[in-house]
Amino acid sequence: MNTFYDALETRSPEEREAAVMAALPGQVAHAQKRSAAFAEILAGVDASQVTSRAALARLPVTRKHELLERQQARRAAGGDVFGGFSAVGFGAGMPRVFASPGPIYEPEGTRRDYWRMARAIHAAGFRPGDLVHNGFSYHFVPAGSMMESGAHALGCSVFPGGTGQTEQQVQAMAELRPAGYIGTPSFLKLILEKADALGTKLPSVGKALVSGEAFPPSLRDWFAARGVAGYQCYATADLGLIAYETSAREGLVLDEGVIVEIVRPGTGDPVPEGEVGEVVVTTLNTDYPLIRFGTGDLSAVLPGPCPTGRTHTRIKGWMGRADQTTKVRGMFVHPGQIATVAKRFPQVLRARLVVSGEMANDQMVLQVETRETAGGLAQQLEAAVREVTKLRADVQLVAPGTLANDGRVIEDARSYR
Repeated sequence: MNTFYDALETRSPEEREAAVMAALPGQVAHAQKRSAAFAEILAGVDASQVTSRAALARLPVTRKHELLERQQARRAAGGDVFGGFSAVGFGAGMPRVFASPGPIYEPEGTRRDYWRMARAIHAAGFRPGDLVHNGFSYHFVPAGSMMESGAHALGCSVFPGGTGQTEQQVQAMAELRPAGYIGTPSFLKLILEKADALGTKLPSVGKALVSGEAFPPSLRDWFAARGVAGYQCYATADLGLIAYETSAREGLVLDEGVIVEIVRPGTGDPVPEGEVGEVVVTTLNTDYPLIRFGTGDLSAVLPGPCPTGRTHTRIKGWMGRADQTTKVRGMFVHPGQIATVAKRFPQVLRARLVVSGEMANDQMVLQVETRETAGGLAQQLEAAVREVTKLRADVQLVAPGTLANDGRVIEDARSYR
């Protein structure tokens, strides 16, 4: 399990960073030239100067809801169904099109292992010559195709099991004897429970790559007790693979084909290492060149390298959603507004807005980590909150390190009973 998919996984961090930063200006220029959306979003940006993470962090973040809004607007006008984000059009260069909830439409290009899933499949223990039972959906969403193309790139055969029909899934597994399963963890649990109910043994299924849902240690142990070593990966329909679990089971290692930043929710500002924030990804995929794409997911960088010898950065995995927009007294309050308030005061280290009280009797308290508690800072912050949100809030100054490191910028603590 400690063998590597390729030499990229064990490059020195300095070599990797130099390579991706060398590729970044060309990707930004390509997005500006071939993607109508990014020609607009990155208007005025000199791509040749985007050669560092600091320069990348100055570019705007495009969040998933903005991508959807652009797609909807273009479709309503009879234009590009991809909202100007795709660099390729229908035809030989785009063999498939998929739909995610929204709907958001995603193109699939012709590149081998287009979604870059082979790396995660390999890390989960699959090898050339294995038969993979693919339990992801093959219609509408790209998950089935993502995993199948990755398995083929690794040299595996695939049974396209899809979803549902658990009794037939058990029969196929019993007769075909696949080396393992790929799909959601909950569906694998259903299949194994159905096999138990039918009295059918599935001794060949010894490994699994799961995604699309939370994979708690309790479920991982449940699989292990039945002889199945389960590993997880983090991927999206827009970006493909972002990170994957290894045999060390200490966080998820970032994929080699993406540049990942962790930013403060509601902003594009990178947070210090270890602090929870929103996962923002720049992909090196030239067919669908997403630059600083905000996933809306929360995570944090883990210190140090993976014990398996892979040298890329590790993240904790999925830790919740970053979109914490909350309605207070009939008005929406956004994480970006709290960030705007905090940026006005260099004394503010971190800030969190806590909304409490019964519905229709909302109370807001802005909790602020600071080393300065005098000089009228609380009163200035109260005035800033009122100016930015048009709502009144009390301000509570607290010592550095008081607020939980969970990525929360707005906490809704109201009673809904």
